[in-house]
Amino acid sequence: MENHTETTVDRRRRVILFPLPYQGHINPMLQLANLLYSKGFSITILHTNYNKPKTSNYPHFTFRFILDNDPHDERYSNLPLHGMGALSRVILFNQYGADQLRHQLEQELSAKDEPSVSCLITDALWHFTQSVADSLSLPRLVLRTSSLFCFLIYASIPLLDDRGYLSLSDNTTPFLDGLGYHDLSDNKRLEEQVEEFPMLKVKDIVKMGFKREKDGVGGVVDNMVKQTKASSGIIWNSFKELEESELETIRRDIPAPSFPIPFAKHFTASSSSLLEHDRSFFPWLDQQPPKSVVYVSFGSVAQVEEKHFMEMVHGLVDSKQLFLWVVRPGFVSGSTWLEPLPDGFLSEKGRIVKWAPQQEVLGHEAIGAFWTHCGWNSTLESVCEGVPMICSPFWGDQPLDARYVSDVWKVGVYLENGWRRQEITSAIRRVMTDEEMRERASVLKQKLDGSLMKGGSSYESVESLVAYVSSF
Repeated sequence: MENHTETTVDRRRRVILFPLPYQGHINPMLQLANLLYSKGFSITILHTNYNKPKTSNYPHFTFRFILDNDPHDERYSNLPLHGMGALSRVILFNQYGADQLRHQLEQELSAKDEPSVSCLITDALWHFTQSVADSLSLPRLVLRTSSLFCFLIYASIPLLDDRGYLSLSDNTTPFLDGLGYHDLSDNKRLEEQVEEFPMLKVKDIVKMGFKREKDGVGGVVDNMVKQTKASSGIIWNSFKELEESELETIRRDIPAPSFPIPFAKHFTASSSSLLEHDRSFFPWLDQQPPKSVVYVSFGSVAQVEEKHFMEMVHGLVDSKQLFLWVVRPGFVSGSTWLEPLPDGFLSEKGRIVKWAPQQEVLGHEAIGAFWTHCGWNSTLESVCEGVPMICSPFWGDQPLDARYVSDVWKVGVYLENGWRRQEITSAIRRVMTDEEMRERASVLKQKLDGSLMKGGSSYESVESLVAYVSSF
C-alpha cells in the first residue's frame, strides 16, 4: 500500500464527491476522496441515506445526506436490493434528483465558513448531475468504477443492438437463469465472435443483461455515456499498462482528460465497507501453506438460487482444495444464510464467513486463487496482488471483465457455462496448479507496482489530476 504523507496546506480548495450508493461504487469514490485529502483538498461527500457509509470512519470529511431524506416519499421505499433490480434506485434518482441536488450545491457554493469549491466529482452513473453542474457553472468530473474496455462496450450498445445481440437469450448466466430466460440457449450465434470486439463472444454481450429501453437500465447506460463525454474529466479505477490500447482510443475520441489511477494501491477499501468484517479466520489462514487456499467471494449484490449454490458446494468439495468462502446473508435466494449446506461440509478444508477484508485476504501469502464474480473492484484487487482468478460473472460489466481475465490477460479461467460442479472443480484445480498463469499474474502486478513509482504512469496520473482540480 502506497504511503501518502499529508500535504501541509491550508485546505483553501474543496472538492465535492457524490458516489453511487452501492459497495462497488462507494469504495473507489472514498479511496479517491482520501487521495485528494492527502494532497491538501477539503472534502465534502454527498450521499443518499440508503447504504450510507459509516461516517465515524471519516472524521476528516464532511457528509451531507441528500435525495432520500423524506420518509414520506414512497418512490424510494420497497425498491429491490439485489441483482439488476437494485438499479431501479439509480433510475429513480436520475429522474427526480436534479432539483434537490441543485439546492444542495447552491448551499455548498455559497457557504461562507467553508473553503471554495473547485469541482464536483460524481459517479458516472449519476448522469443527471451534468446538467445541474452546468447550470451552476461548476466543473463536473466523473469517476468511472469499471474498466475502460467496459466503457467502450457500453458506448457501442446502439451498434450491438442493431446487430440483434441484445434480443438474444442465454441460460448460462446466473442472473438471467434465475429469471427463466431459456428461449434461445442453443442459438449458435452465442458462440460467435463480436465483429467489432473480437476478444468477446456474442454471449458475453447477452450476459450483460441489457435491453435498450429508454426508461430502464439501457437508458441509464446510454445517458451515462453521453454525460461522461460531456464532463470536464474522467477518472478511471485502472492503470495505463493494463488497458493501454483502450486508453489511447478514449483519449482520441473524448476531449475531456482521462486519469487512470488504481485506487486499491493507494488506500484500502476496508473503512468504507457497508458490512462488518469477520477477521476470526485469520489464525486459520496464517497456518496454511503458501498459495494453497482458494478465496471465494461474489460481491455485495449478487444472489443465486439454491440449486446453483449446491453446485458451488460440490465443485469446491470435489476440488479437494482448502478454501475461504464469503457467503453474504441473503446470497442464496430464499435462505437467511447457510441453511442449504449439507451436514459435515465445513471441515478442516475450509471456512465460511459473512464478509471479509478482501484486499487483505488477497494479499495473504496463503491465497492461491480467487473465485470471483469479476466485479471490477475485485478484478483489479486480484491483479494488484498477482492472484489468478476463476471467473463466474453475473451481469453488467462482469462478463466483459471475465473475458479479459481469461482470454486477453490470460490470468484466469472463465466458467462461461454457468454453475456445473465438474467444470467448477476442473477450473479450481487448473488455476491452483498452472504456473504459467501464475507467472502472468505476477508480471501484471509488477507492471502495476512500477506504475506507482515516481515517473510511472499512475504516479503521473495522480499528479496531473491534482494539478487539474487545482486549476478550477
